Amino acid sequence: MDLLSSVRALGASPGPDDRRQGLLRAFGVVLLLSVAGVDLLFAGLDGGSPWPQLVVLPIGLAAVLWPAARRPSWLTTEVRTAVPAVLSGAVTAVVFLSGREALDGPGEQAILLCLLLIAVRDCPMPWAAVCGALDGAAMLALPYRQAVGDSSVNPFGMLLLVGVVAGLGGYLRALDHRRRVAVTETQRAERLAMAADLHDFVAHHVTGILVQSQVAQLLATTDPERLATILKDVEHSATEALASMRRTVGLMRETPEAGRSDRNPSGDLAALPELVEGFVGPVGPKASLRRDSSVPDDLPHEVQAAAYRVVQEALTNVRRHAADATEVTVGLAHDGRALKVRVRDDGRGGTRLPTAARGGGFGLVGLTERVTALGGELRTGPRSDRRGWQVTAILPTNKTSS
Repeated sequence: MDLLSSVRALGASPGPDDRRQGLLRAFGVVLLLSVAGVDLLFAGLDGGSPWPQLVVLPIGLAAVLWPAARRPSWLTTEVRTAVPAVLSGAVTAVVFLSGREALDGPGEQAILLCLLLIAVRDCPMPWAAVCGALDGAAMLALPYRQAVGDSSVNPFGMLLLVGVVAGLGGYLRALDHRRRVAVTETQRAERLAMAADLHDFVAHHVTGILVQSQVAQLLATTDPERLATILKDVEHSATEALASMRRTVGLMRETPEAGRSDRNPSGDLAALPELVEGFVGPVGPKASLRRDSSVPDDLPHEVQAAAYRVVQEALTNVRRHAADATEVTVGLAHDGRALKVRVRDDGRGGTRLPTAARGGGFGLVGLTERVTALGGELRTGPRSDRRGWQVTAILPTNKTSS
């Protein structure tokens, strides 16, 4: 639902764009009805029978002006654009074969041109070509109604007008296609980004479950009283992971439930204390968050989300690759131009996790892409004192125009 639709759904007053479109639509309806009335007036003044106008105009006006919200299911775009054209062509054929002249006025011409525009723009392929050809042929055949028996009639006198309207319909169709492609690509990129965030979230919790399960096996015989606390943390982590998995599947299937759920799991700086605290648990290493007073609270959301993911991935890697770590420090600092995020541990690389649970290094690859996309830098490697590992991210906070 776009913004204007949302405003209307909330009962707010229509904006200037809505009023302008409403006025243009009303003007078009009045103009079309007026030229249709001109057709009937000309037919009466000419002294002939107005039956061609009485046959074609009501069907054509209904096809053009029938409100979209009230159209029956059978009144498709193909039916709307093809039936009036076939009817107009049949009337022209009857008039021509009967040898009696009949007027064709601006009303029927305007209706056929409107239907040609609708056919080329809105009909699915190949119906757009078929219905457009029918509307164009009916338009080109109109001169034969007033020139019965006249071999000099030129049916291509309206060819330029038909070509212009068909070209306009094709141009609008191309714009609609590009708009749909852009919307689809944007939605796809958004779903992939959210799915990647949810994957990181699930991996963080599942890794914690593995570590806690291993500790629980050791404590089952040595310290069974601590099992209740550990199992409660395992249950909480599993619940969070399953909820995230459901959101991931919902995003991929584009279900309504996914739209109502938390579609933006990205954290921010305010969520870091809970993340660090959850990492510690009853069996984890000692972890602390040191946020410098220079770090503002109103940093751009994408910077905060990236900082959160850096810390989350770094903590997950500590569990995967440095299970012997006893202390983890998360530091945040800001120098006025960039946010510096540093995660340090004192592990020596020992791990008790199965090989399949250690990951394939894709987390850091995705993290590097996220950080560099913001114009930042991600560095990983041993600490300068060789007493552990550290992950450092530099995230620019001042946006510069390119």
